[in-house]
Amino acid sequence: MLRRSLLSLMIPAAILLGGAPALAENRLALVIGQSAYKSVPALPNPANDARAVSQMLTDAGFAVTAASDLSQDEMRARISDFAGQVAAKGADTVALVFYAGHGLQIDGENYLVPVDVDPKREADIPIQAVRLNDILNTLTSVPSRMRIVLLDACRNNPFPELSKTAGHGLAIVDARVGAPGTFVSFSTSPGAEAEDGSGANSPYTTALLASAKEPGIPIEDTFKRVRLAVNKATDGRQTPWDSSSLTDDFRFTAGVAAPPQTADQAMAQATPTPPAAKRTVDEWKRELQGKPIEIANELMVVDGTDESYEAFAAVFAGTPRGLQARDWLDRHRRMVAWNNAILANTAAAYRSFLAQYPDTDLTATARKMIERLRYRPDPTPAVALSVPATNVALAAPTCPCNAAPPSQQQKAAVAPAKKRVDPDPPRRAGKRPPRVVVEDDVVVVRRPPPAVVYEPVGPPIGIGIGIGGGGYRGNYGGGYRRGGY
Repeated sequence: MLRRSLLSLMIPAAILLGGAPALAENRLALVIGQSAYKSVPALPNPANDARAVSQMLTDAGFAVTAASDLSQDEMRARISDFAGQVAAKGADTVALVFYAGHGLQIDGENYLVPVDVDPKREADIPIQAVRLNDILNTLTSVPSRMRIVLLDACRNNPFPELSKTAGHGLAIVDARVGAPGTFVSFSTSPGAEAEDGSGANSPYTTALLASAKEPGIPIEDTFKRVRLAVNKATDGRQTPWDSSSLTDDFRFTAGVAAPPQTADQAMAQATPTPPAAKRTVDEWKRELQGKPIEIANELMVVDGTDESYEAFAAVFAGTPRGLQARDWLDRHRRMVAWNNAILANTAAAYRSFLAQYPDTDLTATARKMIERLRYRPDPTPAVALSVPATNVALAAPTCPCNAAPPSQQQKAAVAPAKKRVDPDPPRRAGKRPPRVVVEDDVVVVRRPPPAVVYEPVGPPIGIGIGIGGGGYRGNYGGGYRRGGY
């Protein structure tokens, strides 16, 4: 009886929630298509892609701002205006940016290319293009529920001089490193190049238009379908890639899921299922063994993990699909290592990358980064393990006769880190070794004042060192202040 009551409540709730994604939040989109490049051949499809995606997003409930063939200043202005629109709508806003056109990676940074660029060297791109991280940072600077960035921007490098030294494709963007609530999709895997396509739209946009119209499909499943469709359309030459830090659900198109047939099925659907454990390479080998190669390829592409690709490459070694899987795996691991070096940004990190990958399209960039870091100061603070030379130089002038024996200096260097106060010094002037005080693990060498000679007639006047208020109070009565000379 209880199960039937729950079922009667859950079915209407499912119907209501099925239509909610299109209305539950504000949806804003900026769509950019770059076709009419001035210094390189025009791209046929980005303008078509932008128009088709704009219509699809409008149908999905987005308020769309469409723009095409933007210069650098225009692109930056549109992005700034779009961020202002998102801020005005409030924190419950889904902000989506779609870009179709040329994209480049320079020194590990990804750049979207305006139509007015005319670079002669790599150094011109950061000045003339728009950095992808600047777009992401602009979007995360305003409150929003979710940020979705779709990049059909991995086409071949059109600038001959740059293609000799710049890395192929785009570098990895790990959405998990930045603010949560971000989803980034590339039209092909990092380090690879995408095809513009022979039809009205690129393979990536064609797959996106079909998959996003499927009702009730979560965004992660939508782009699994995009990966598979593009892989099939290009005969394995191109496989999209995405990275997500989403914490909320999102569907492009609302849909009503089929109601469960029984109360048990309704209860099962109402109970959250834990994420599936990641399979090992051996488990994937057993899964793929004996399956037709096309079926196995679909399973691998949808999964998209290194383990599935490694298992596929082993099971179908020597076949064209197996070689493609091995190439994808090697390139992906290389781009992950490159991303780690970029994040560390040290000469040691780039040398480690070159030791692992000595001859790739990123070799010239890695060597350039090492050379550039030669002039960066070492941020590692020095640790005082012995008497620093600067301490001796900043102490009072000394002569060899006043210097402590080497054995005594070594003992002073390893003295325990506590303040030690000497007993009252003798009244008569004479030669004494330098006084060493260790304060808070910093060794300070203090020299005695010059010997004072006086006539032995009558009682001494003001000769007591460190006694009362007379004598050399500046040295021993008040002492040196901590932390400075």
